[in-house]
Amino acid sequence: MSTALLSAGCKNNAPTKDLGADIDEVAATLIEQPLLHSTSIAVVYRGQEFIRHRGNMETGRPGVPTDATRYEIGSLSKTLAGTLMANAVLERRLSLDDDVRMYLQGDYPNLQYKGDPIRIRHLLSHTSGLPNMLPERANTVLADFTDKHTPGELNGIYAGYGKADFFKDLHAVEIHQAPGKDYAYSSTGTELVAHILETVYKSDYESLLRGFFRDSAAMADLKIKLSDAEAPQLAIGYHSNNPVPTTPMPQLPWGASGNVKATVPEMVKYLEFQLADDSVVQESHRTLVEFDSEFSIGYFWNIIAGDRSKGTYYAHHGGVPRSQCYIYILPKYDLGIFVITNQSGDQTAHAMEAAIDTLVERIAAREKALN
Repeated sequence: MSTALLSAGCKNNAPTKDLGADIDEVAATLIEQPLLHSTSIAVVYRGQEFIRHRGNMETGRPGVPTDATRYEIGSLSKTLAGTLMANAVLERRLSLDDDVRMYLQGDYPNLQYKGDPIRIRHLLSHTSGLPNMLPERANTVLADFTDKHTPGELNGIYAGYGKADFFKDLHAVEIHQAPGKDYAYSSTGTELVAHILETVYKSDYESLLRGFFRDSAAMADLKIKLSDAEAPQLAIGYHSNNPVPTTPMPQLPWGASGNVKATVPEMVKYLEFQLADDSVVQESHRTLVEFDSEFSIGYFWNIIAGDRSKGTYYAHHGGVPRSQCYIYILPKYDLGIFVITNQSGDQTAHAMEAAIDTLVERIAAREKALN
């Protein structure tokens, strides 16, 4: 087994060695799970940074992930879009209560229910009633995500599918209940958020993304589309139990809902940005809809309460047909965790959740001992 153990220098006097060993152990345990080839883990804890890479990217071929490996972070892309929208709200470029049709050309009488329109806040909180994906036939394919044919069918659906096709399909959407009431996960809503941001800033979405996070978080290398020279840096990945590497996630019209690529050091900077908790982050973490005492939604962030050991925390899962990841922001411990694997199956998320739970438990025990 190839191993690369890379960690940044200490920034205070907390016991970093033990935590580094804990992360090593969690990473090693994670790739012992069936089908998991490799993992990368980033942790920011009270100002200290840790990065760990374990395993081989490709079955039977030595090749550990590195800090230069570009990963598809899937739906974690949505939290970036939510941050951009939070910034737009603070800059008074738009209002959460704006009817989304204000930012669309042409008539969309379908984007309402009995006179109650879809508003921007509904897109951000997955309460718009819009379908998960457009075109809608993609949802039939995704219903059996781990089927071996899923990646190829998605590639076929999105080959040449652009913004004009998206708007054509958006005209045909039917809203069956009042927006703002019920949770229904919608990547369509995130793509529409990207269009709204392009409209108010008069710039393409990827430029907005790269510019904001470069200036606000020193994340200089985020990408939605890779150049020919950058493409070989993209992590190899596997879909379910298919022994053959899978093609990358197909390009969506804007890419805001699932096409962002990032290295692990870039994700460390994202964790630090979230934990710094400036005004934009605070706004993006603000509850827009509370579904019950333990689950709310901010600007695409899942807000989870009710776990005394974790405190209230912010989380999101990301998945494409050859990669899955998680991000957790736990203010109680000034802690951020990012975990990614280059395999996407029905047990991958559970394995990553268990790894994160182990890390949090050990950090909680460490803090209890220090206090």
